[in-house]
Amino acid sequence: MKPLHVFLFLALYASWVICKPTQEKKGRVHHNKDLSDHQHDDSKDFQYDHEAFLGKEESKTFDQLTPEESKERLGKIVDKIDSDNDTFVTATELLAWIKFVHGRWVSEDVDKQMLLFDKNKDASVSWEEYSNQTYGHLLAGEEEFYDIQDKDTYRKMMKRDERRFKHADKDGDMIATREEFTAFLHPEEFDYMKDLVVTETLEDIDKNGDGIVDVNEYISDMYSAEGDEPEPDWVKTERKQFLDFRDLNKDGKMDRTEISQWILPHDYDHSDIEAKHLIYESDKDRDEKLTKAEILDNWNMFVGSQATNYGEDLTRRHDEF
Repeated sequence: MKPLHVFLFLALYASWVICKPTQEKKGRVHHNKDLSDHQHDDSKDFQYDHEAFLGKEESKTFDQLTPEESKERLGKIVDKIDSDNDTFVTATELLAWIKFVHGRWVSEDVDKQMLLFDKNKDASVSWEEYSNQTYGHLLAGEEEFYDIQDKDTYRKMMKRDERRFKHADKDGDMIATREEFTAFLHPEEFDYMKDLVVTETLEDIDKNGDGIVDVNEYISDMYSAEGDEPEPDWVKTERKQFLDFRDLNKDGKMDRTEISQWILPHDYDHSDIEAKHLIYESDKDRDEKLTKAEILDNWNMFVGSQATNYGEDLTRRHDEF
C-alpha cells in the first residue's frame, strides 16, 4: 500500500470497520443460525445458555450485575414469559421467549443498518446506497490506495453482495424494502434465501472448485495447522462428525443437499432444544414446567453474573431490562 496521510488512512479504515461486506468469513450467515457463538458445555460455563435466554447484547449487561441485581431482573423477565399468568413457565412459553429475544436482535440489527445505509431516508435501501457506502472508497481511488490483490478481492466481494441483494429484492427494482433488506442481511431467516446461503457456504469452503466439500476442506475452513503440530482433539472430533453425520450418503464428501442439512437443518430447532434444556435442568419436581422459585434457584444458568463467576468488581448498569 502506498504511503497515505494519516488522517485519510484512519478515515478509510473507519469506513471498512463500519461497512463490512456481508460475506466475511467470521460472519458467514450459517454461523448466525445458532443462539450463541459459545460452545454449549454446561460443565465449563453457562455462556451459551445466557446468550440463548437473554440475547448476546443483553447477556453482556447482566455480566455487569451483582447476583442480587441479576436475580431481581430475572424475576421480572419470568413474569413476562408467563404469558397466561398461571404462575408456571412451560416449554412452549420459554420457546416463545427465546424466539422473541433472537427476533428482536435481528430487528435491532436491521434498524442500525437502515440508519447507516438509507441515505435519502425513504425507509428503504437501494443497491446504489449500499454499494457506495460499502465499496465507494474502493471505486473512487483504487489505483491510489490498493494493490492488485486487494482490488480483486473486493471486486469479488462486491459481486457477491450484489448477487445476494438481487436475490433478496423480490420485485427486482434494486431498492430493498425493510423486509428485503432484512433478507439481505440475515438470509438464513428466510426460506427463499436458503438456497443462496448454501451456495455462499459452498463457495467459501470448496477450495478446489469441484462443487463438493471433502473432509480436508471442511477442516481447513475452521483450523490451520502450524508446522508439524498434531491436530487438537477437537479437530479429530470434527473429522469424526464429518464422517458420521455430515456425509450422509457416505461417499466421502458433502454435496449441496448435505451442506444444506448441515447449516440449515430441517429437523433441529436450536430454540426448541434450548427451551427443553432449561426446563430439564431447573425442574426440581419433574412436572415439566417451572415455577419462578425453580428458575431463581437456578438463576446462574439463565442469566449469571461475572461478580460471582470471576470475583471481579465491575461497573454496574442500572437501566431496566
